[in-house]
Amino acid sequence: MSPRLDAPRTGTLRETASSATPHEQNEPAVAGLPEIPPYDEVGPDDARALSKTLFARLAELEEGTHAHAYVRNTLVELNLALVRFAASRFRTRSEPMEDIVQVGTIGLIKAIDRFELSRGVEFPTFAMPTIIGEIKRFFRDTSWSVRVPRRLQELRLDLARTRDEMAQQLDRSPTVAELAERLGLAEEEVIEGMAASNAYTASSLDAQPTEDDAEGTLSARIGYEDHGLEGIEYVESLKPLIAELRPRERKILSLRFVANMTQSEIGEELGISQMHVSRLLSRTLVRLRRGLLVEE
Repeated sequence: MSPRLDAPRTGTLRETASSATPHEQNEPAVAGLPEIPPYDEVGPDDARALSKTLFARLAELEEGTHAHAYVRNTLVELNLALVRFAASRFRTRSEPMEDIVQVGTIGLIKAIDRFELSRGVEFPTFAMPTIIGEIKRFFRDTSWSVRVPRRLQELRLDLARTRDEMAQQLDRSPTVAELAERLGLAEEEVIEGMAASNAYTASSLDAQPTEDDAEGTLSARIGYEDHGLEGIEYVESLKPLIAELRPRERKILSLRFVANMTQSEIGEELGISQMHVSRLLSRTLVRLRRGLLVEE
């Protein structure tokens, strides 16, 4: 599901002002704002200068008022170029760029709410880490094929970075024990992190093989038809019915269908005639069949 920006946004200052009541439009805090051209025509230097003016005014306004929302929304629109710049770093990802921009805009709003002009830091410098962090958090939380705990997601990154560093130093892949020692973890934790890495990406069972792979799709290589599954439902349904049979009837069933003995051999085993075995077997099978039909 694509993220949605819940914070109010405006297209122009004129649109925001026209939606206010006559009393609100006459508020000094709104009326005194500088005239701002269409946002797509504002250059980076002008956006930075206008943002300083707006941040100074925002600090004077009471949160929840029309004037406060007016200035805050204008700051969001003025600085959307920062979001688009940050989102462009992730254009190779599989997520739509529109979703990445939406998430980055949430980071921009958080940066606006936290920014303090008195610290003397330029707003783009302050906002960019928050915007990029929000986008990275989005990918971290949504890119895994199988949901795993945050602890294992972070451990995967630590393992990947440490494995690359040690491979360059040792000129070979590090062992589990070496990774555990470097990271200060137990070997079981390292193994758990390696296993969790398998959940990051998933391969389709119907993916076409490479040119040099003659074994077909993955499903053709790892799958097989288990004929025993076809009758498992009947076996489970028969168990309570067989348990209700008399001991001799259960014995005959076992000798006939488990030991694969003939009726004559069963007769000799039990000391009865082959004809008697046939009648007992037929009667038992009819009873079981009737019990299955009643269960259905």
